[in-house]
Amino acid sequence: MLDKVVALDTQLFVYLNGLGSETYDSFWLFITKQSHWTPYFLILLYLVYKKIGTRPTLLVLLSVTLLLLATDQTCNLFKYSFQRLRPCNNPEINSFIRIVKSSDTFSFFSGHAANSMATMTFLFLLLKKYYRYAFLLFLFPLIFAYSRIYLGLHYPLDIVTGYLVGASFGFIAYQLYQKYVLKNS
Repeated sequence: MLDKVVALDTQLFVYLNGLGSETYDSFWLFITKQSHWTPYFLILLYLVYKKIGTRPTLLVLLSVTLLLLATDQTCNLFKYSFQRLRPCNNPEINSFIRIVKSSDTFSFFSGHAANSMATMTFLFLLLKKYYRYAFLLFLFPLIFAYSRIYLGLHYPLDIVTGYLVGASFGFIAYQLYQKYVLKNS
């Protein structure tokens, strides 16, 4: 059963990765770099600050930092436990897929997907009562994580698992934030 899931995951990866073209490679390389999203994060920080004030915003920053640390370390634990080769390093497919970027670390599961989904889930839960279109926050993890497939770095199952783990961590972090931070401020 697991072999069939992995085979389907690989086939879907090959299809999605094959949709790319050299014309768009530089765009997706730009998208995948976390520092290029700094203006977006600064806007989100401003939106949080505008609605909840200085001290609570600092507590949100601390909460998000701890959330990212927990999510990232969990991702690393899984990567080194499963040791699934990235598509770009998989000898069964790397001769015919588009490899725009390579990495020598493991694939399962995507830290980009987990971290972006964890952060956006937390911020969505925080901001949904203030902003009607807060759900648009989830465009970031979709675009950010797809870049990993496009570049040849992650399988779709790596992304979906990252989303599930990230959403779970974001939800738990928000629950803890509500219980311990909001009640004490």
